[in-house]
Amino acid sequence: MWEESNGQARRGAARVTMPPSGPWPPSPPGPGQQPSSWGPQPPWGPPKQGGNRGKWVLGGIALVVVIGLTVVATLLVTRDGSGSGEPTASAPPSTSAHTSDIASADDRGPVGIITEDPTCAAWGPINDTLSLIQREGWDARDPSLPRAAWTDQQRNQHHAVAAAMLSAADQTVQLAKRTPHRVMRELYAQSIAYWRAYAKSVDTYEPSDNHLALTANSVSASLVWICSAIDYGAAAARSPLVVPSAPPNRVAAVDNVTAPNRAITAPAPSPFCSDWNGMVVDFSEQIKDWNDGTDPNLASIDWPAEQRALFLEVVPLFQKNAEETQQLGLQSGIPVISDFAALSAQYRRAYVQAIPSYGPADTYLNNAASQLLSAVQQACLAAEG
Repeated sequence: MWEESNGQARRGAARVTMPPSGPWPPSPPGPGQQPSSWGPQPPWGPPKQGGNRGKWVLGGIALVVVIGLTVVATLLVTRDGSGSGEPTASAPPSTSAHTSDIASADDRGPVGIITEDPTCAAWGPINDTLSLIQREGWDARDPSLPRAAWTDQQRNQHHAVAAAMLSAADQTVQLAKRTPHRVMRELYAQSIAYWRAYAKSVDTYEPSDNHLALTANSVSASLVWICSAIDYGAAAARSPLVVPSAPPNRVAAVDNVTAPNRAITAPAPSPFCSDWNGMVVDFSEQIKDWNDGTDPNLASIDWPAEQRALFLEVVPLFQKNAEETQQLGLQSGIPVISDFAALSAQYRRAYVQAIPSYGPADTYLNNAASQLLSAVQQACLAAEG
């Protein structure tokens, strides 16, 4: 059942370490900071000290930095990135002029932990600039107010963020072209698509349009965590522990990264979105004790007995959720969504494999998985209109 909060529907809740703030590169996570409601997308940099670790809410209510849970799929993984780059019979190489400048155009392999990507350094300043503008009042807005109810100040804040989103989208086009990983290109493309969709909505804004911003922020935040896991070595350290699997049955045609389409548009696929929402709610409830009773900033060697027991208890829950999420991603019938589900799955599995020797930087793996799940749910809600 949907719950009501701040005039919007929401489903499920869970924990994630608050995104780091400040200049790139980020530091391994310290004690998180409780985010304010409707906060902006996460900037990179060392986390501020003090306060509680961040919480997230699925369904678009309390945070623009909505952090989903986990999507765990066994199907799509590689040792060194989102796609092996090896040709497959199901997807012939792309040779058209349209894709000639897309570095990942021939990536048709399985999705996996990304241990390096040349676009991460450029992504940092783009993300940080947008985040700073969002934090100039837009993060404290009430998204349940339609445009007709805005004050002049609120209208100016929305238009300033819309302009910043359009600027970020334009800059991100080049990153979508240059990343060698198909799924990174898809993440960049969906950031572009949903930033532009939200910016366009500002002129006629209704509360349901907020899901466009929430989708964009969750997608772009997943890029923050993926690059953070690369920079601090968690991706490279844990990637060998995750079992690779077969390539996907179908890969999306290379989208026009200059003007990409949203992954899910109305009407949303049925019953995929309702099943996805239900899966997230159930999983959130199952791991509530772990969510509330553990500190992700403690290395495993420093865990008290209670925290160690909680981590051990959630391992089978994560594994079960992995199988459920894998199937939902495949059942969506949308290759981009299947890729996002598979990517989240592998990052969650890497996180689980890290538990016996867990260090704080491993939380970046968990956060990447979480944001990807949230991005899919928000895309479903945005498609409902």
